[in-house]
Order: sequence, then structure tokens, then C-alpha cells
Amino acid sequence: MVRSTFAAFADRLGAQGLSQPDFKAYTPAQIKTDLLAGLTVALALVPEAVAFAFVAHVHPLVGLYAAFIVGLVTALIGGRPGMISGATGALAVVMVSLVATHGVEYLFATVVLMGILQLLAGIFRLGKFIRLVPHPVMLGFVNGLAIVIFLAQLTQFQVPGSAEEAAGHGMASGEWLSGTPLVLMLALVGLTMAIIWGLPKLTKAIPAPLAGIGIVAAVVIGFGLDVPRVGDMASIEGGLPQFHIPSVPMNIETLKIILPYAFILAAIGLIESLLTLNLVGEMTNKRGGASQECVAQGTANLITGFFGGMGGCAMIGQSMINVKSGGRTRLSGISAALFLLAFILVGSSLIEQIPLAALVGVMFMVVIGTFAWNSLRIMTRIPLTDAIVIVLVTGVTVAYDLATAVIVGVIVSALAYAWNNARRIHVIERDSVRTPGAHVYEIEGPLFFGSTDKFAELFHPESDPDVVIVDFMRSRVVDQSALQAIEDLAAKYEVQGKTLRLRHLSRDCHKLLAKAGQLMVDSDDDPDYELAVDYSVRTGAFGGGH
Repeated sequence: MVRSTFAAFADRLGAQGLSQPDFKAYTPAQIKTDLLAGLTVALALVPEAVAFAFVAHVHPLVGLYAAFIVGLVTALIGGRPGMISGATGALAVVMVSLVATHGVEYLFATVVLMGILQLLAGIFRLGKFIRLVPHPVMLGFVNGLAIVIFLAQLTQFQVPGSAEEAAGHGMASGEWLSGTPLVLMLALVGLTMAIIWGLPKLTKAIPAPLAGIGIVAAVVIGFGLDVPRVGDMASIEGGLPQFHIPSVPMNIETLKIILPYAFILAAIGLIESLLTLNLVGEMTNKRGGASQECVAQGTANLITGFFGGMGGCAMIGQSMINVKSGGRTRLSGISAALFLLAFILVGSSLIEQIPLAALVGVMFMVVIGTFAWNSLRIMTRIPLTDAIVIVLVTGVTVAYDLATAVIVGVIVSALAYAWNNARRIHVIERDSVRTPGAHVYEIEGPLFFGSTDKFAELFHPESDPDVVIVDFMRSRVVDQSALQAIEDLAAKYEVQGKTLRLRHLSRDCHKLLAKAGQLMVDSDDDPDYELAVDYSVRTGAFGGGH
């Protein structure tokens, strides 16, 4: 009875396009690996969440609560087991002006609205449009993100803490480390990286990043080394997140304030999450789940806004740590979130003793693993446009943000594709065999908005004979601009008093063309593709005066 009930529930999940839990994957060995991977990720989440909270000008617990709630919800219902979500810098930089101008309560209200927008994106299955992101944009995305992660770690080479605490070390807060402190920091970072690189060659019993953090922390604590630690950034001690309705006026003025921010945050969050989904999918040989991830991100942010969190999205750095530590099931993400909560509630004094150098070493190894080094080798062997897109997306990611970079990359790639296709259209002219005295134009290449001008230049209405046949066998009519170009061509031959016949156009072209539609010559081998035009064209609202 119980088994049949569970089977029915699993079938309903599949029918709704949601991934079903694979309980066969939860072997004792995998459970152990996932728990250790989750612990490693949780340790890496702490300084990131605190740092991004500082960027957004909110209390560190606001960032930690976001990392816990967003991480837990997306681990439970997200589109890709193994992905890690939490507070991110891409969102934090957008929040700065909102918090500075209106306060943290407006941020919580914005995060709630952000979650609603992301839920709607999932319900309407907008995540599928991530397929339109070309591979060069993906390469630029991961390269730019690797550089961003690297640059973010450089702040750990500055003197942490308040001015009074820094003065105790004989240095100014924010000043770059130098001398012995710098050498010691670099040595510990190098030791962590060496452990992560070398340990898998000896044993895979525990994740190498966790071993690196543990060994370096033991060395620092055992020898009493005076190096920056997690506690120097801020105290992470706190209680359970409390339900709290944002204290903002419920009126149209509030909506006008928070809607633009919510829309930008929702877009950035989904773009970064869906690109991370694809990247993790390539590493784990799994596909799909885009719409489910949108729903998960929306649900997570909706809840986070009511529990005092700053919102979040997928984190590619922590996701890479998890996957490369062996985390493959939802348990790894769930355990990471629960370990993080445990740190906040009972383990803050211990976690605050972890040296930042160990966490920097882990993130440096993530940078090395994330950067697409093969993109440098293939740069001279791929089309120039693709090489430009890779460099452009990388640069915009570093200079601005990931969402802007991806949008710019997609637009440039689309324009380049349109330009290349616009140059492909040409014509083969010959005399007709079936119709003596008629002249035939055989069109080759796609006819769309980018190629209509060149299409018009291919014909000579003034000098052509009385009967002209245009054959579209090797062409394809793509959009409304193409239909209008055919109508205009028909009008030109009509003015000359000549007969124009159109062959091998699809059936929907027959229906959509007005005057030129009367010039069709039906053939048994007419193509049957659908034309990519909007509904107004299909209902007869075709412009152009014909």
C-alpha cells in the first residue's frame, strides 16, 4: 500500500516535469561523501555570506540566513542535485543603493517580490530560453566568473576587523598585508592548495578541500599563528531566523520603489542559476530542470524575504566545490545548509577560529578548475566572432555583472548570426525549360529581415521577359519582413505589366501573402515548414498596404 502510494506520487512528479528522487543513489558510501562535501561547502559559505552582507550594507546574519534558507530550499526542490545556492555578490551589488536609500525593510520586501517574479518565470516555463545562450557566451561566463571569484579573494589579503583591532597588529584596517604576515598568508594558501591537489592521489576517503581546511586550521591553532581568521570579519553567532513581515507601507508607492529592483534581481538570479545549472549538468552528465530551478529559486527567495534574509541564487564556486568533493545528491546541499545553521547556533566560536588562508586556498583551486583554459588554446581556431564574444563576455562579467555580460553576449552572437545569414542569400538565373520564354530565379539562402535588401537587388523587373518564375526550393521564408519583401517584388513586376510566378513556398506563406499569394504555383513538393511570424500576421493584420 505504502509502496504503491509512493509510486503514484513519483509518477505525478514526473508528469509535472519535476525530477524524481533517485533513492538508489543514497548508498552508505555516497551518504558519507555527501555529508562531508556539505560540511566543506558550509565552511566556504561562511566568509562569502558575511562578505556579501557587508557589500549590501546589511548585518552579517542577513547574509547567513539567506545562505541557509536559499540553500536549503533549492537543495530540496531545485532542478539539479549537487547545486549550491546562497547569498551572492552579483545580487549584493544591486542591493546597495536600495538599502542606502530606503533601508533594510525595503530590501526584505524586494526579495519577496523577486521570489514571486521567479516563481512566475518557472510556472510559465521561461527557463527553457537558457538554451539560446551560445557556447562562446558560456565560455566567457565561466572565465569571467573565475576572474571575479579570484578578485573577491584578494580582499582577504587586507588587514581585517575594525580600526582598533587592526591597530593592535600595528597596521591600519583595509591596508594590504606585507612582510611576515603576507608571507605567512601566502604559505598557508599554498599549503591548502597543495593538499587539495595532492590528497586525491593518495586517498579519496574525505574531500580534499575539507582536508585542506582541517589541516591548515590545525597548524594555525596548534602553533598559535597570528593570521586573519573568520572571526576577524564578524561574529557569526545568532539564533534561528524569525518570521517577519517587511515593515513597509502596502501601497503603490512602495511597489514603484521595489519593483525595478525586484525585476533586476530576479533576472540576475535566474540567469546565474540557469547557467550554473548547465555547467553542473555538463559535469554530472545530466540535463533539464530549468523550469524547476526557476520555481525553486522563486520559492527560496519568497521564504527568505519573510525570514530576514537578503535573497540569493546559485553559487558557481560553492557548486564546483560540492561536485568536485563528490556531492551528487540532494543530501549534499541539504547538509551544507544545516551545517551552516549549526555554525550560527552552536559552532560559531569554533568556526571563527578557521584561518581565512585555508578558505582562500580552496577558492583559488575553484578558480583554476572553473576557468575554461581550453578557450585560450582554441581562440585562433574558432571564428573571429566567437573569439570576440568570449573575450567580450569575460570582460563585461568582470567590469559589470553576469546578467549584463550574458545579455550582451547573446545579442552580439545573434547579430553576428543574422549578419552571416544575410550574406548567404543569392540567386541562380536560367531560362525555364517547362515555360518557353520565361526566366527563372532560383533563390538560395534564408530570406528574413537581414537579407531582404539584398533579395530585392537580385531582380531586374525592367529588363526581364514578360514571365518570371521565382523558385524558393533552396530558400526559406523566415519572418514578416520576408513576406513583405515578396509582396514588394510582386508589386514591382505588376507595375511593369509582367507576370510573376512563385514556386515552392510553404502553405502558411500561401495564406499570409495577400497580393502575391495569387501568384503561387502549387507543387507536390512544396515545403511544409511553419513561418515564424506573430499572431497579428496570421489573423490578416498584415501591413504594407496590400
